[in-house]
Amino acid sequence: MSTRTRPAWLAAVTVLVVAVLCAVVVPSGAAAGAGVARGLDSLASAGAGAGADAAAGLGAGQGSEAGPDPGAGGDGWVGTWYSAPVEAEPGGGPARTVRNIVHTTMGGSRARITVSNLFGTAPLDLRHATLATAAAPARTMRTLTFHGRARISVPPGGQAVSDPLTFEVPAAADLYISVYAAGPVTWHPQALGTSYEVPGETDRAADPGAFAGTTGAWRYVTALDVQGPESARGSVVVLGDSITEGVGSTPGADRRWTDVLAERLRNLRQRPAGAPLAVLNAGIGGNGLLTGRSGPSGPDRFQRDALGRAGVRTVIVELGINDLLSGGERSADALLAGMRDLVRRGHARGVRVLGTTLTPCGGLRACTAEVEAVRETVNAVIRGGGVYEGVIDMDRILRAPDSPRELSPPYDSGDHLHPSDAGYRAVGAAIDPGAL
Repeated sequence: MSTRTRPAWLAAVTVLVVAVLCAVVVPSGAAAGAGVARGLDSLASAGAGAGADAAAGLGAGQGSEAGPDPGAGGDGWVGTWYSAPVEAEPGGGPARTVRNIVHTTMGGSRARITVSNLFGTAPLDLRHATLATAAAPARTMRTLTFHGRARISVPPGGQAVSDPLTFEVPAAADLYISVYAAGPVTWHPQALGTSYEVPGETDRAADPGAFAGTTGAWRYVTALDVQGPESARGSVVVLGDSITEGVGSTPGADRRWTDVLAERLRNLRQRPAGAPLAVLNAGIGGNGLLTGRSGPSGPDRFQRDALGRAGVRTVIVELGINDLLSGGERSADALLAGMRDLVRRGHARGVRVLGTTLTPCGGLRACTAEVEAVRETVNAVIRGGGVYEGVIDMDRILRAPDSPRELSPPYDSGDHLHPSDAGYRAVGAAIDPGAL
């Protein structure tokens, strides 16, 4: 965590603990009785070392890739957006200005960002970073500093968390996080949205006509956190694969199932007893529970991408299908043991861990009878309460009534694995925000 001195009043803030996910995420185990049956029926129908100032050579950076530690609980920071780092961008290095467009899930009156050099093998020369609203970039653009400096060096494998910035962050809005930098690029290559970049040795963040080159990736920036009246409520982090990342949904439209969930949680602000939570999408396309074929494996990134997020209260795990389809895993026991390990680690940090069943894959060549048998075994144990504290039964939500090994046609994006917009909305709608 940052060692910056905090105002005394912040140190005294008491964090409100949100009521746990219960009725909407099906309680696991037979002890839940008739309530479980009703819920299932409903779902079925629905470098820690200091950096250096690049110009002056003075210590300025902050490096632990674990990120802000929610365990302290008293600083009031909550993640409003997250992008799980996947790998180093091939050929990254030349100076460029990148305008990342991110979508918030909770508002606040102060903001900070995290810039990552996780996969870098050399220092990242972070020359300038700015934050602005997409609705009024010229009027709202502000420079972000890191221990008081606008320009720093982020060490290989490290990260830098910016100083708190007084900034009105709206909920459910697009923000511009622009970074002018040179050196290695840690990126999330499949953002399912449009951002912008322009090469060159000049900072172009304030030039509205400069960004002619579009990109479908997020670069450098991995997190946006906020402080404000709602931030003590905390966040839900979803650790998943391409089904969480949103592959199959309309690009740029924010129609992932996590977006639907975030929308429903924001509506709680209108209720006297409402407890809005931010939703952080830590999905990586192709990611596995046990294998690291695309990005680090679930256990390898669990600390950084889930437990290390600011304000995390609950983690939802949506992983395992890629282990079967492309990772060659054929042991249900191995998958279940991996899931239970994540639950154990979450409990050790005081975080609830819920999970999803594995989605249908019928129609894919890789979805053999052997794969299907393992998938059904894993799902049966998850539904029986032998793994997670609660279950989002994606299998029952998405499968075809007359062909349960396949996605329901309206919920199939066309590739027989990833849901359509309608499928994602069905998943998000099955999690009743009124029970949070």
